[in-house]
Amino acid sequence: MRSSHRLLILLWSLTAIAFEIAPAQTVFIRASQLGFLQRDTKGAVILSRRDLNGQMFEIVRPKGNEAVYRAAIGRTRGRYGQFGYVHHIDFSSLAQPGTYAIRAAGQESYPFVVGDSAYNRVVDSLMLFFRVQRCGTTDPLLHRPCHTHDATHLIMGGTSGRRKVDASGGWHDAGDYVKFLNTAAYTTYTLLFAFEFNPQAFGFDNDTNGIPDVLDEAKIGLDWLLKLQFEERNLITQVQDLRDHDQGWRLPEEDQLSRDRPGFVGSGKNLVGIYSATMACAYRIWSDNLHDREFASQCLTAAEDLYSLRNEIPDLDTSGTGMYRDVHYRGKLALAAIELYLSTQRPEYLQEAKGYAAAAGSDYWWSWGDINSYAHYRIARWDKAFAKHLRNNLEAARKLSRGHAFGEASTGQWGSNNALLGAALQGILWKRLTGETTFDSLVTLQRDFILGRNPWGISFVFGIGTNFAKHFHSQVAYFNGGYLPGALAAGPVSAATLSQYPIPFERQDAYKEFQTDASVYRDDRMDYVTNEPTITAAATALFVLGVQSNRNQTHPSQ
Repeated sequence: MRSSHRLLILLWSLTAIAFEIAPAQTVFIRASQLGFLQRDTKGAVILSRRDLNGQMFEIVRPKGNEAVYRAAIGRTRGRYGQFGYVHHIDFSSLAQPGTYAIRAAGQESYPFVVGDSAYNRVVDSLMLFFRVQRCGTTDPLLHRPCHTHDATHLIMGGTSGRRKVDASGGWHDAGDYVKFLNTAAYTTYTLLFAFEFNPQAFGFDNDTNGIPDVLDEAKIGLDWLLKLQFEERNLITQVQDLRDHDQGWRLPEEDQLSRDRPGFVGSGKNLVGIYSATMACAYRIWSDNLHDREFASQCLTAAEDLYSLRNEIPDLDTSGTGMYRDVHYRGKLALAAIELYLSTQRPEYLQEAKGYAAAAGSDYWWSWGDINSYAHYRIARWDKAFAKHLRNNLEAARKLSRGHAFGEASTGQWGSNNALLGAALQGILWKRLTGETTFDSLVTLQRDFILGRNPWGISFVFGIGTNFAKHFHSQVAYFNGGYLPGALAAGPVSAATLSQYPIPFERQDAYKEFQTDASVYRDDRMDYVTNEPTITAAATALFVLGVQSNRNQTHPSQ
């Protein structure tokens, strides 16, 4: 053997030995990887295996040596999993726009931005996710038109018939190709609500067609929902059954079940509520902002006709395959009634809204099924007593937040990211309603958790930040090299919850040392519990992060 070869082998061996005995990293800095508005509360969490009390941290330009801010690290807040020390740091006084990083104990964080336009990019990305989820001939992104024969037949009361109804269009709900009225209506309503709440922040028109992008997307939902009201008393509540999950990975246009996608027929006060609320809200926007009186009237008629049947139908819809079933209905009927009042000024709607909303009370959570705060916020404009329900929810969320090392207001249940963003959404509503800043820090903590201030140091939004989720449980993403703009992971759950599902993980757990019994997240395409994106969570995120954006344009009608 040549001496040069021996030398190379020796050097390789020494390198391998050095790698094997290199000490494990003991300090990890967790902060938002997108950044902060100039007047935000700004902070981060440092996980450490040794006590850093009294040591200094610095804010520096990335890969630079000059510190723009220095302060001492305080005492530990306790321990987290394998880490004996959890230090919180604050640098809220840093307001100069720019790109920075945190340096502490020989480690440097991922870069982040300080500036009032920091959130525009993530909002644009979230909007693209809805285009990926589009179904039918709706100009989808990353796949071709699909499922144009929905619904091929109807299932009513468990009995399958031959009747076909046009239920094409709308959005696929998540990483698979099933569609649901309940989640599509929530998503559509939230897009509409966002525009009404802040027409400047949500008035951007990137495709320059004269209509804000958020309303272009809401129209996808509205058109589909109108198709689902195919009979006076009945709605199509779901398109496709659970066979969809057993077909293997394929693009939607290559779905072998394209000509076998049933529509489930049913009705319930819960669905009447969210459906009518969405249509009533659409009426005002299409009438006042887009000046399309014909479409606006179609929406209002649909809302009033369906709402008028609320006392003649079951409390809760039980059609479909058991997914996305509500357990309450009064909050959604309250929302329908107050939206109808806003659109018609008929006083009986306001009185009905108050009655339903008072009976609904606080729901102490946020999901596609727990949205009482939307109604309470609207009604509080006329009766401030209803604001107490938002406060109840927010105080419960703040208590959860204070009990967690990273400040997240969730309990490790499925859909945790949507839940904590819902806490932020309610905090934003509270501030608009009362002018108080009581829950501002709660809002910021939830936002930052999503964007990197979490145990895993990962941004849960694809393409946002330096280290972001990349292996979503999404079939469209899988066939596009993992690319899924704007996708938001479902979020961590408890180890006990995840263990209930026999998931054949595809990848080694890159975040093993940060997992705990209380909170587990896997960036694995097979993980449909913590890593599947949904339209509902994307809608909640769009509102919360969109309100943070700084758009210098408004809709032409404003």
